[in-house]
Amino acid sequence: MVNLLIDKQPVSVPEGTTILDAAKKLNVRIPSLCYLNLEELNMVNKVASCRICVVEVEGRRNLAPSCATPVSEGMKITTNSRRVLFARRRLLQLILSNHPFNCLICAKSTDCELQRLAWEFGINTQRYEGERSSHAIDKSSSALKRDPEKCIMCRRCETMCNEVQTVHALTAFGRGFDAIVAPAEMKPLVESNCVYCGQCVSVCPTAALTGVGYIQDTWAAIFNPAKKVVVQVAPAVRVAIGEEFGMPAGQIVTGQLAAGLRRMGFDAVFDTTFGADLTVMEEAHEIIERITKNEKLPILTSCCPGWINFIKYHFPKLMYMPSSCKSPQQMTGTMIKTFYAQKMGYKVEDVVSISVMPCIAKKYEAGLPDHQSNGTYDVDFVITTRELAKMLKEVGVDLRYMPNEEFDNPMGESTGAGVIFGATGGVLEAALRTVYEEMTGQILENVDFTAVRGLEGVREASVDVNGRTVNVAVASGLGNARKILEKIERGTSKYDVIEIMACPGGCVNGGGQPYCADRVETVKQRIAGLYEIDRGQEVRKSHKNISVIKLYEEFLGKPGGHKAHELLHVSYT
Repeated sequence: MVNLLIDKQPVSVPEGTTILDAAKKLNVRIPSLCYLNLEELNMVNKVASCRICVVEVEGRRNLAPSCATPVSEGMKITTNSRRVLFARRRLLQLILSNHPFNCLICAKSTDCELQRLAWEFGINTQRYEGERSSHAIDKSSSALKRDPEKCIMCRRCETMCNEVQTVHALTAFGRGFDAIVAPAEMKPLVESNCVYCGQCVSVCPTAALTGVGYIQDTWAAIFNPAKKVVVQVAPAVRVAIGEEFGMPAGQIVTGQLAAGLRRMGFDAVFDTTFGADLTVMEEAHEIIERITKNEKLPILTSCCPGWINFIKYHFPKLMYMPSSCKSPQQMTGTMIKTFYAQKMGYKVEDVVSISVMPCIAKKYEAGLPDHQSNGTYDVDFVITTRELAKMLKEVGVDLRYMPNEEFDNPMGESTGAGVIFGATGGVLEAALRTVYEEMTGQILENVDFTAVRGLEGVREASVDVNGRTVNVAVASGLGNARKILEKIERGTSKYDVIEIMACPGGCVNGGGQPYCADRVETVKQRIAGLYEIDRGQEVRKSHKNISVIKLYEEFLGKPGGHKAHELLHVSYT
């Protein structure tokens, strides 16, 4: 332990602690911009590029960046001297001197960390004027948008992309006014190896990186009397969107959400969790088939488009391993454009399929050529949790005061297994509940596979199924996925089934979820909310979903059958 004084207050912290983290122990707030510490999610950004967090250290001539300066025995630190406050203000004004002043129409207005600091420092004039950098906006992707003029070179996105996710799609170029973070060779995003996981968006303090918006497209569809507009909502949305209305993280707003969507004017409101149960039916069949034949093992889950992009770009030789199942979003979309349209007597071209997702990669996934039915895309537009919150506020819907309503049938019924798809480990746990009963013919009394839960990067478990030990693993975040895939390539993997989610913590931490100050604690609360829903469900196994059973009887045939395979599976190249 190291003993020091911060603003004349004694504090004792472990060796290696930064001044910034030591100050937190005394509830001394030091403003920062580039710094981000998410150790539990395997991310610490300590590039000290903004210098907003400078402090005075007795005996040193220069001010020290508190985010990158480790404490030492007997250190005496001042965080609020005239010199410190003047330096912080000047640094902030210099950053603002090369930043657009279009806050009113900025995608991140009121959520921007730079904007908030400017307000806290009382900056209401532009002190430094002169040359400004000029860069074109990158709109090449259907999922992500880059506005380099709003980049403040904090390098958080670079740390997330390269060190945490190990995608290596972003890097820094140039110096001074030419400094910019961009894909290799300054190419547009669509020509890079970006997987669209959206984690760069979730850590960007400004609007230099945002998701591509489809709010106006959605409104246009709703107000078109010739269209039947159907919406589906992902599991992770119901435990996060409440934060946008002042509710605590993890608060369950399932019924209020269904009511709010109806007030917006959607013709039908469905639950993507139904699609998750459908995914379990198909994926469990595939898992059992591969384990029985002992081929193409381990089988890798395929619900996350960011993760599927990752294996395509970085491990193409292993592309035979992922399940061929579409994601719950796409399965639900397919059923909307086929089964539902047919049942309601609608022309498929008159049906508009909207999905509300916690994920930015889902925007990319919806536009893939192989995700079409009857000549139209299964999902026409994807809006994020943040976008839906803006739309609800636009029509005066406050979820705190909405009544509890049910989703519409036939695709509103779901199980606890489908709900936990939103948390890391949830897809695997849901699949195991069905795989166990299908392979053994016995009722699984304890459905909680707690060994695959948690925020650890890689989690392992073994399940005895009819005398056969099934070894499973969960990888949370693409950096951890890389570790598992390298094991498979080396031939040292012992696993039979592996779940991978691109975002650390799973979909609850997706790039489209509400921005939050305390990311780790917020993610934990959102996950807890999903498992609370699961525990409270009368039916907790996907193969017991009555509506899914009827869907097979009336339309799909059987899991893994010809029609199910034609509509609910894809092939990867």
